[in-house]
This record gives sequence, C-alpha cells and structure tokens, in this order.
Amino acid sequence: METTQVYGVKPLLEALKADQNIEKIYVQKNTQGEGIKEIISLSQTKNIQVSYVPIEKLNKLSKNENHQGVFARLSPIGYISIEELLEAILKEKENPFFLILDELTDVRNVGAIIRTAESTGVDGIIMLKHGGASINEQTVKTSTGAIFNIPICKIDHIKDALFYMDSYNIQTLAASEKTDKLIYEIDLKQPTALIMGSEGKGVSKSALKMAKVKAKLPMLGETSSLNVSVACGVILYEMVRQRLI
Repeated sequence: METTQVYGVKPLLEALKADQNIEKIYVQKNTQGEGIKEIISLSQTKNIQVSYVPIEKLNKLSKNENHQGVFARLSPIGYISIEELLEAILKEKENPFFLILDELTDVRNVGAIIRTAESTGVDGIIMLKHGGASINEQTVKTSTGAIFNIPICKIDHIKDALFYMDSYNIQTLAASEKTDKLIYEIDLKQPTALIMGSEGKGVSKSALKMAKVKAKLPMLGETSSLNVSVACGVILYEMVRQRLI
C-alpha cells in the first residue's frame, strides 16, 4: 500500500464519488465554483473534515502544482491480488481485457495510461511492486481520478502475471517493435492481457519471451517510436474498435 494525496477539482470529486477513505480536505478560502461547492457538499454528507486555508498553504501541500483550490489526504490505496482480480472478472465477462505495465517509471505516463485504460473498459491493471513507478499524487492527478474506478494489482515479477494469464487461457500480447506483425492483425476480441514496456527499454526480455503474441504500431514518419502512454492509448482504442464491430 502507498499513501497518496489528491488535488484538483475533478480528481477529488472522483475520489469522493468512489467512496475513497479521505482523511481530510483543504479548500482555499473564498474560492468559488460549482466543483468546489460539490466537493464541500459531498464532504459534509460523508462527514469528512474540511479546513479552509490560504492559497499559500495549498501551494505548499501540493508543491506548487495546479491544485485548483482543493487538496485532500487519502488513506493508503488498496490493491487487489491477481487471483482475486481474475476470479472476479472472469465470473462476469467472457472476453476480459487486462493491462500489464512492465517497469514503467514515469508516474505521469502511468497516470495517463490508467485514465485511458478506465475510459476504454480495461478490467484491471497489473503493476510491479518494485522496480516501477509508484502510485502517488501525480499519478492520481494525471489519471483525473480514474485510478479510483479500476482494479489495480501489484506483483513481484511480470512473469507471475503471465503465468496466471496462461493458466486462464488469456492471450498475452506484448507491444514491441521487435516483430513484423501490426496490432491490426491481432484478434483483440478474445480475452487478452496487453503488456506495455518501460519508457526506455520497452517490454523486458523475459516478458517478450513468455508473451504468446507480439505486435507493433506502424511508424510512417522519421520518428522511430511513440510515448508509451500514447502507444498504449492507440492499442486500447484498436481493442475498442474491434469489439464494437
């Protein structure tokens, strides 16, 4: 578990609506706006303590990030085990879609990926306990609160997740440039776990070796690669496109 903080109107509203265990909310004195009013109203309904403070206090708490006049301290985010995730989702869906993040280190990239994953109906995200980005206030902010609406697992090794996926007959797909196959050639209607690699190295060698399928995005310009959160978004929306047909 990791302690975290939330700032910004929309992320905090999402946290409140998702019944996250918020310890305290700080609101800038004399701040107006419908979002702020809704935060205060929900806080009163849920008996969450609200302190009205000067902007200097919020700047300090958020380390001068764009807090939009609100800041909250949350109790640690809880993680579901991969066994619980698979058993729960497979009871509900025949063709689930999971996302495995292999040693991603940039918290903003992780937050952006979580936001897109939740928006595209991904059923769960699997991350490393150690060796990757932590879940902190920047992750929450970048996800715009989507992190509270999608199950997240923490595992010791990526290979553990891949073993589980194989045991449940879930296709493991590595996003990698080390293949001739394009993502558009892959059947994403079936149960699938997409592996996205780190910003610098891509998917690790061990995960590439274990993945049942590898695919890449076509690159038509001089640029040789995309930001990992952008690439992940493109692939996830190809999954959506296939499943909407």
